[in-house]
Amino acid sequence: MTATRKRKRLVIAIDGPAGSGKSTTARLLAQRLGYLYLDTGAMYRAITVKVIRRGLSKEQIPEIVRFLPDTRVELEQADHGVRVWLDGEDVTEEIRTPEVDREISWVCQIPEVREKLVSLQRQAGEKGGIVAEGRDMGTVVFPDADIKFFLVASLEERGKRRWLDLKRKGIDIPLEEVIRDLERRDRIDASRDISPLKKADDAIEIDTTHLTIEEQVEVLLKKIQERFGDVLEF
Repeated sequence: MTATRKRKRLVIAIDGPAGSGKSTTARLLAQRLGYLYLDTGAMYRAITVKVIRRGLSKEQIPEIVRFLPDTRVELEQADHGVRVWLDGEDVTEEIRTPEVDREISWVCQIPEVREKLVSLQRQAGEKGGIVAEGRDMGTVVFPDADIKFFLVASLEERGKRRWLDLKRKGIDIPLEEVIRDLERRDRIDASRDISPLKKADDAIEIDTTHLTIEEQVEVLLKKIQERFGDVLEF
């Protein structure tokens, strides 16, 4: 008689550069599976908001490190994603501004910032049943994730997606400027010393350039079901 494999709730890691579709895809995938959606980029953006509000620069890292122990970053599941709370204040909209886009890359490189947030992220994934997305989920935060994806798309397509997102929020910036900012951020993310953006050796790469969000979700769900269909617990 064939032994029955134990049913389990997975840790799913999704990485990729800005505009690759990972945030929306991860959120919708989590909804389909009934899992927790962990938007780790939003956590770094919240810290960046606090840095900007205090008028701090990369030359003032000791001051940033000093406020970290008393800083609370919380994610709240909502119908259309997550609400992001910084020290008890909802900053969900503020974290997506161009100013945060420009500053977040160097804030992410502060070792103490990463240490604080990685600890929180790992705690969230201890019991499984989580879709975690970011830039180092499969390499640093969850190196033993059950399945890892790395989403990519052309720079032009990623720039267009980001530009449309900003327009929907009433932020009017030339498309060329958005693309330049993404290109600059790609260079910083890929070359930083701490947790650089890179594909984990065992990650499945998905090119989303010509895929709709719905198609992206279906591709990932199919890959998950192919590997874990007989033990996947919803």
